[in-house]
Amino acid sequence: MPVLRETEFTGEIVWMGQVPAGEGLAAIPQQTLDLGFDGIAGERHEGSLRPSCVRVKNLYPTGTEIRNVRQLTILSEEELALIAADMGLEQIDPAWLGASLVLRGIPDFTFIPPSSRLQGPDGTTLTVDMENRPCVLPGREIEKDHGGYGAKFKPAAKNRRGITAWVERPGRLSIGDALTVFVPDQRAWAP
Repeated sequence: MPVLRETEFTGEIVWMGQVPAGEGLAAIPQQTLDLGFDGIAGERHEGSLRPSCVRVKNLYPTGTEIRNVRQLTILSEEELALIAADMGLEQIDPAWLGASLVLRGIPDFTFIPPSSRLQGPDGTTLTVDMENRPCVLPGREIEKDHGGYGAKFKPAAKNRRGITAWVERPGRLSIGDALTVFVPDQRAWAP
């Protein structure tokens, strides 16, 4: 019996990017991405393992080697528009946020259930880790192009920062591809 239920929701890929390995967060726009089990080759978040960070500091000392479940950053076009409006900007460039993918058409995207799958037309499948909470790093990128706006990012992005994900099945994704949402077929936790 399958444990993941296909939904009626699909998200069209409207933007793709690759964050080069190194210190910066800014992504370079792409038309296609070849995804392996380690994510995007040569990318900042590539690898099956990563050092732990502030997101899991209550579990591990910073720098502890753990499984890399944040190979990709996936955002919603609709949520980006809301962030921009709250910041007083015409638009938010996904490159400033270190985005891997921007999708159009999945409502309440940032709160898609953890462990959901996003599957492309060739079977390429991404597994949702969890909400990607806003931090100050994108604000620094925004500040470079729009002085005085960087500090507005974190509060405007609350509940709209998208998700982190990892590659479950490798393959190629391209602008215009549709990703179908599969969710865990279980009731909500009620301890």
